Amino acid sequence: MNEIKSNVAPLLQVKNLKTGFKIGGKYFNAVDGVSFAVKPKQIIGIVGESGCGKSVMSLSIMGLLPKENGKILEGEILFKDQDLSKLKDKDLNKVRGKDIGMIFQEPMTSLNPVFTIGYQIQEALLNHMSLTKNEARLKSIALLKSVGISRPEKIVDEYPHQLSGGMRQRVMIAIAIACQPKILIADEPTTALDVTVQAQILELLKEIQEVNDMSVLLITHDLGVVAEMCDEVIVMYAGKIVEKTNVDTLFHDPKHPYTKLLMGAIPRMDEEVEELSTIKGIVPSLVNMPEIGCRFADRCPQATAECRKVSPLLAEVEAGHEVSCLLYDMSYPKEGVKA
Repeated sequence: MNEIKSNVAPLLQVKNLKTGFKIGGKYFNAVDGVSFAVKPKQIIGIVGESGCGKSVMSLSIMGLLPKENGKILEGEILFKDQDLSKLKDKDLNKVRGKDIGMIFQEPMTSLNPVFTIGYQIQEALLNHMSLTKNEARLKSIALLKSVGISRPEKIVDEYPHQLSGGMRQRVMIAIAIACQPKILIADEPTTALDVTVQAQILELLKEIQEVNDMSVLLITHDLGVVAEMCDEVIVMYAGKIVEKTNVDTLFHDPKHPYTKLLMGAIPRMDEEVEELSTIKGIVPSLVNMPEIGCRFADRCPQATAECRKVSPLLAEVEAGHEVSCLLYDMSYPKEGVKA
């Protein structure tokens, strides 16, 4: 894992971010009061079930929320002393691709089917760098080669449908790193890829991160990927952060009941079980989100009546380890709360 000095100034700071979607004339928060910082050369994993707000948070940072019904309602996204959430599209375009790159969730649909691979890479280069079209083409070929694509001189003139899923994902990575951004957001970068290709893509991302000294925000639901790649981990549930710590602590000493259940659901090679462990129930929908109390209470085996009455705060329980749970909230009386 990378050695990240605690006194190093963060590249990116997200402060009390609240992102909502308009449903029936009212905004409902998909991301609700999230705060974290990304330091230079750091890889942060963001994990949680589908619908917990991981991807919405990444789209908020990039300013790519659907304008019809998505909106940042509160908070700051600070990069280079400017609040990205307050920038107009024209100014955001100077940051997107150049300073912050993004690998989108679905390589099958994220590439434009009517443009060649080379055109789509060159678009990023021509927008942010002083290159001629010929120089941009040569750079595109070099980028394709750097992400492990053979025959780049030919692939540069082909269309997305002519490539396999793994090759399309490598093209997405080439586009994201074209201008050598300081931060790379990777949203489920190995979704829909077979296991062998997943391992290759993760190895490639790690290599690119080390060579370019980039910070990476890795969004995933795969705890195996987190263990392999990340320095720190943020666990999200129903739009909120429930636990935040370094990767070793998370795997050896998880605190939040939700994190423990996630760990328990991982199949193990050294154990024989008749039935895999699951977490009962489902994540509450945006329109049915509890207004007070812990959002995990209805699924939590350790919940008490108080958990439905008191909203826990994210607080440091040990050095560098933050948890949002009444079990660890020192400001709240522990009578009746099951440890």
